[in-house]
Amino acid sequence: MDLLIIFVSLAVILFSIMIHEVAHGSAAYYLGDTTAKENKRLSLNPLNHLDPIGSFLVPLMLILSGAPAFGWAKPVPVDFHAISSKKWGQLKVALAGPSANLLIAIIFGIIIRFPIFDPSFYQFLQIVIFYNILLAIFNLMPIPPLDGSHIFFELIGDRFNSLKIFLSQFGFFILIFLIFFVPGFRILLNNIIVKIYYLIVGLPLI
Repeated sequence: MDLLIIFVSLAVILFSIMIHEVAHGSAAYYLGDTTAKENKRLSLNPLNHLDPIGSFLVPLMLILSGAPAFGWAKPVPVDFHAISSKKWGQLKVALAGPSANLLIAIIFGIIIRFPIFDPSFYQFLQIVIFYNILLAIFNLMPIPPLDGSHIFFELIGDRFNSLKIFLSQFGFFILIFLIFFVPGFRILLNNIIVKIYYLIVGLPLI
């Protein structure tokens, strides 16, 4: 893979992960919790958000292997007792991150429809759209510590507590197993992303 493409892809992933986390913190702050702000997690300083393994090592390994790359950052601290929306507060905060990534994909998807830029810039736009869709879809998986687990746990309430405990204990290992040892998982994820990309851009991913 071209070294420039690797660098650009990694930079896009890091920036997109950072926006994802800031969105979580901003949603919590809007709902009355100041924990993220007090811990400087509403800042755009990447050092406040990025995790050495999830934000650098895992994405780089996946990019070098030719697989769709994704990652994660340090979780944003949230005090759900301080949130004004007691019933759906956790759900709103969890959805904020993936929603921010989808919004970025949509905005850049609109830009890419106008043929007024240099072709190399369109390749950059494709990378931004692709990885933001990927981060949104990946994070919506109902496996801890991903956002989808918070959504899933909120929706099922106090039922299936044994399932919650199991996923909370082994979710990270399940994710690592799926990412690195189940090729079908990456193929399925890539197919979903390509379809959403086409829906947003109106053109197939090149």
